[in-house]
Amino acid sequence: MNTHLATRTGLVAILRGVTPTEVVPIGNVLVEEGFPAIEVPMNSPDPLRSIELLAAAVGGSCVVGAGTVTSVDDVIRTESAGARIIVAPNTDSEVISEAVSRGLRPYPGVATPTEAFTAMKAGARNLKLFPSDALGIAGMKALQAVLPAGVELLPVGGVDPSNLAGWAEGGAGGAGIGSCLYRPGDGLHEIRARARALTQIWSTARPSHP
Repeated sequence: MNTHLATRTGLVAILRGVTPTEVVPIGNVLVEEGFPAIEVPMNSPDPLRSIELLAAAVGGSCVVGAGTVTSVDDVIRTESAGARIIVAPNTDSEVISEAVSRGLRPYPGVATPTEAFTAMKAGARNLKLFPSDALGIAGMKALQAVLPAGVELLPVGGVDPSNLAGWAEGGAGGAGIGSCLYRPGDGLHEIRARARALTQIWSTARPSHP
């Protein structure tokens, strides 16, 4: 698979707190249920090892990324481990530029027009709307009204089965799915059931996109 994502990102599984021993079985389940991207946040236990194992196991079927990336050093280290998307909670022009220069795709966190245009100036075209539960669908639409065509917004923070369809129908290019999909200690059966329900909601709300 191309290291760049499709025009629309689709659902990104956020495995905050995942360990190297469980990441591959979980990754396999998520790929089987149709998740096109999986993110391992840097504040998880041994995240670089988890990224490395995940990329080796499912990197040909989905895009593996690093989350909570807040420094250029993190960009370099996560790329070496196999990450192809670089997700951040904030807008850091140096992190964005470094990712772009390495052929990676940055997803900087934005909450305002100023942050969005700063991120775009540094080279980002996929913007993580964060915290999306505070901004709401109306906030996303207000940003969309001033952003150029081809810039994607992905809500992250509070996205769950109760509101995913609303975000999709509102024009989100994807969504980061965290604790409603995976929490440390969850079993594969429950993760699979949640993943299946979420991908069904997404595909119904946005049938023409991943």
